Parts: sequence; C-alpha cells; structure tokens
Amino acid sequence: MFDVDTYLRRIGCAGETGTDLATLRKLHKNHLMAIPYNGATQDFSDGLRLVELDEDAAFETCVVQGRGGTCFQLNRLFARLLTELGYRVTLLAASTAEGWEASGLDVEHMFLRVGLDGGQWLVDVGYPGPSYVEPLRVCDAVQSQYGSQYRLVERGSRTALQRRGRITRWSVVYSFSTTPRQWSDWKDMEEFLVREIAAETGPQDGTKILCGRTLDDGQVVLKGRRHLTVRDGREEIRTITDDAEHQRLVTHLLSDSFG
Repeated sequence: MFDVDTYLRRIGCAGETGTDLATLRKLHKNHLMAIPYNGATQDFSDGLRLVELDEDAAFETCVVQGRGGTCFQLNRLFARLLTELGYRVTLLAASTAEGWEASGLDVEHMFLRVGLDGGQWLVDVGYPGPSYVEPLRVCDAVQSQYGSQYRLVERGSRTALQRRGRITRWSVVYSFSTTPRQWSDWKDMEEFLVREIAAETGPQDGTKILCGRTLDDGQVVLKGRRHLTVRDGREEIRTITDDAEHQRLVTHLLSDSFG
C-alpha cells in the first residue's frame, strides 16, 4: 500500500515534508541514489501495464523492496509522492533519438515538471543516466551539476535537453514538448512494448540490459555491454565481454549495498 512516510524513510528523507526547492532537491537526489533504474529484471508474467498501473503493487516492488523500476513506475510513484506533499506536478513525455527510431512514438519516456518558487523545474527519477541528479530549472541558462553541464535548446515545437561532461561535447539526453500529458497517453507505448516482448525469442546475451544508479557526484549506467561511470563530470566507459562480470555488475547496481 502506497504510504508517504514509508516512501520518505526508504529514500532517506524521513520528515522531509516541505514544499520548497531545498526539499525538492533532496527528495530528487536521494531517490535516485536509493532506488535503481531497473530495466534488467522486470517481470511481465502478469502482463505489462503502463496506463492501468497498480500503484500500490508498484510501490511495494519498486520502493519498499528497493528493486526499482523504469520511468513508467518510478516517475509515476514520485509524482504521487510530490502531489501528496503539496507540490504542483505536471506529467510530461519525451523521446530519445534511439527510442524514436525504434517506435516512432514521442511518449517513450515519462517525466515531470514541478511549479515552485515562481519557476518551473524538470524532475526525473526514472532515467538511467547520465542525466541531471537534481531538478533542472526551465530556462535558457546553462546549468551545472556535479561537473556536468545542462541546457535546454528549442527545436521547433520541441525542446532538447542537452548534457556535456568536462571533456565531452553537447549531446541530447532526450527531447520533449511542454504539452501536459495524461496516463492514457501511454497506451500506444504499452502496446508497442507488448509486441516487442512477444517477439523476443531465444537466450538473451545481455545486450538489452539497461540499469543505472546515482552516486553522490555522478552516475553509473550499464547499457547492454557498455558500462559508463560519470564522476564529477569525468566519464569512463568500458565494454564488458565477460558474462560473469556482466552479471556481477547488474547484481551490484540493483543491490542495496551499491555505493
């Protein structure tokens, strides 16, 4: 059963019930550090539901048990937490270049916008990274977090969120429109994923693994066999060829002992 106090304790924010920017920043970063992005061990034996999501069941699995989830569970649960705390939350949709190429849908990713202190803030605890660790203000300025820089660039009717590390060039994290969304907008994405899962046959080689965790000064992402660590804006990339090491990395990223 969804419970605000249990949620706050799980992410190390017991008693943090304020509706101010300092609290939002702490909730956001702590959530990313405590709860993994888990696109590795999702169980769809009971079906895949993005629209009619059982939030109580998702809360038990993703938060209480600490198993994490994808944007469709994590940002939906975080939206409920923020709303119950009194924040003004708007649901947004985004797509990556890779996701658009695969599905042609602009609802590949689910994230949030929060109105606070006379401004608007992008909030996302359901992206594997690398991306922003704390809320990002909706403005024209370049914003810095933990050695990485971020900017929002208008591209016609859409906005591109771009990031660069200390020695890397600007690259697009994802693009989005500011049109408020409803849960039902993800029906096409749900049907696309159901078809993708049904089409999967044979043994998996780890290339579809996607999971991530946040560090105090960066993030770790395992995408397929590509292991990326970002610390203070400095990136280190390795290709994991050993199956045993690959499995150990997945297990460690999803464990409570990560750090």
